[in-house]
Amino acid sequence: MLEELQKVFKAMGQSTRLKILMLAANRTLCVCELEYILGITQSAVSQHLRILKEANLVIETREGQWAFYSLNKKYLEKIAGNIKTIFGEDLIKCSELSEEIKRLEYLEKHPIITCKRPDTPH
Repeated sequence: MLEELQKVFKAMGQSTRLKILMLAANRTLCVCELEYILGITQSAVSQHLRILKEANLVIETREGQWAFYSLNKKYLEKIAGNIKTIFGEDLIKCSELSEEIKRLEYLEKHPIITCKRPDTPH
């Protein structure tokens, strides 16, 4: 789950790719439309779309020689659920953090670090 989220955040962490996702949420677009709308070259659009496809954030539909791109809304819903799991109360469900969770639980039972925590009374 963490690797998947890292790939998604990396893909979304660039402003042009974020714009493409926002535009693709409204309607299916082809490369030439994105080229015009964003004011960038066809090769730049294609590079951004390749990264977004690798992160599973856009769906490519082909009609003859034309390729159209739309937001992968089902996948984004899944990612939103993963984010909620990681940053919510269901941290225990994140298998990639199993060792870290064990150490956190140990620290809670055996406070070996003496830093002043803001959430404890003085």
